[in-house]
Amino acid sequence: MEEKISLKRKIYCFMFNMLMYISAGLICMLLAGSIGYILYRGVPYITWELLSTKPSLIRETAGILPNILNTIYIVLITLIIVLPLGVGAAVYLTEYAKNKRVVKIIELAAETLAGIPSIIYGLVGMLIFVQFCSLETSIIAGALTLVIMTLPTIIRTTQESLKTVPQSYREGSLGLGSGKWHMIRTVVIPSAIDGIITGCILSVGRIVGESAALLFTAGMANEIIGFFEALEPGKAGSTLTVSLYIYAKERGEFNIAFAIASILLILTFLINFAAKSTAEKLKQKKG
Repeated sequence: MEEKISLKRKIYCFMFNMLMYISAGLICMLLAGSIGYILYRGVPYITWELLSTKPSLIRETAGILPNILNTIYIVLITLIIVLPLGVGAAVYLTEYAKNKRVVKIIELAAETLAGIPSIIYGLVGMLIFVQFCSLETSIIAGALTLVIMTLPTIIRTTQESLKTVPQSYREGSLGLGSGKWHMIRTVVIPSAIDGIITGCILSVGRIVGESAALLFTAGMANEIIGFFEALEPGKAGSTLTVSLYIYAKERGEFNIAFAIASILLILTFLINFAAKSTAEKLKQKKG
């Protein structure tokens, strides 16, 4: 009887492992196939002229330099605002807040906000930042809209990372005479840096890939502007994703659209690589 049970268990484990390997293989194949197809269709059309000029209807030329700059501006502005807010809120909820019921309600609200469709954020951003705050259709209005959109992700990922820091680390630091803020700044946050970087990467991915909300708030202008000009009201600008939508849907130029998609993939990879490298350096500095 024991041999039969053991044989059944072995068959069950074998089948379960096979299903896991097959599922993982299918996911990897789909991912590799999608990336490969986009790069295959897009890389041949990435030229220096495309990267270094702005589009012109008169000359009938395509250029995405303004879109690249606008994407970088929106990513930087959003991260500069959302990271202190999100990490600070997570630290307060995890380390300082006493009313656990209120904390649970805030966590539930953050999880709910993280799942709201981006088009709703775009409408809210248009009503609040574009009209009520008189920022008009501008890059700064789009960035502030993305701050609201990515804030729940930063808060929740940072919270979960802070909760994984062993309590003994906190007790040891306090036992050596550190104040609470000093303990959080020198022990807790460095120990949770991986989770903070993960939240940053997730946020960057959502910022770079966002188009619906930015159509309502950042606009579709294709003028080359400086970083500080992007902070001014009324300075509209389309990002790479908005430009991809225009070339694919409005103009039917799918070769340029695939080229933009390839650039988005490369840009996302570079940003994620930079974030990972920064996390490794911070961990080495801590060590």
